[in-house]
Amino acid sequence: MSRPASALALAAASTSAVPPESTQQAVGYPSLFLLVLIGALVPVVPTGALVSSAAVVAFHQTAPFSLALVFVTASLAAFTGDGALYWLGRRGMRSRSGSRWLEAIRSRAPEERAAGAREKLAEHGVAVLVLSRLVPAGRVPVMLACLMADWPLRRFARGNLPACLAWAATYQVIGVLGGSLFREPWEGVVVAVALTVVISVMPGLVRRFR
Repeated sequence: MSRPASALALAAASTSAVPPESTQQAVGYPSLFLLVLIGALVPVVPTGALVSSAAVVAFHQTAPFSLALVFVTASLAAFTGDGALYWLGRRGMRSRSGSRWLEAIRSRAPEERAAGAREKLAEHGVAVLVLSRLVPAGRVPVMLACLMADWPLRRFARGNLPACLAWAATYQVIGVLGGSLFREPWEGVVVAVALTVVISVMPGLVRRFR
């Protein structure tokens, strides 16, 4: 085989090794929804980093509405997961023996932060719920405060919807900023993940410093 022919063959092989955008979207959006949903139910998955990384990849794609689909997928998954966790928590509140989901919520909400969340919820109402998703580790204490205040699921959902929309938009902006700085998507993903990690650990460092 001649050198031009071998070069063409290598180029064709490398091109075929990269999945087309349609395949990436068919796999990526359901995966993003599932991971964010799991992260809402089990608050250990870094869902903010997932949304930022997906936004970086969507920023570099040529398909229209890629960023809009990331936003819709992430916010819908977060809203669904929060609603499911709150519903499970209310079942535990009504049960004499509680539930493992309610205990999981309580274990993620230290007493001091839970007491502060109850005070703020009593003073400001739904606004605290909206801001809780934008504050790292603020979602679970406020959710527990809503459970202690015996908020019905419908009232919680009304306040949680703008919270999920604002959360998805915030982390998507972080991903877009990271993706716009670099030509290669993986470089933007690294920057976006680093920014989300810094944002997540900053409140804890500030509290420890104080």
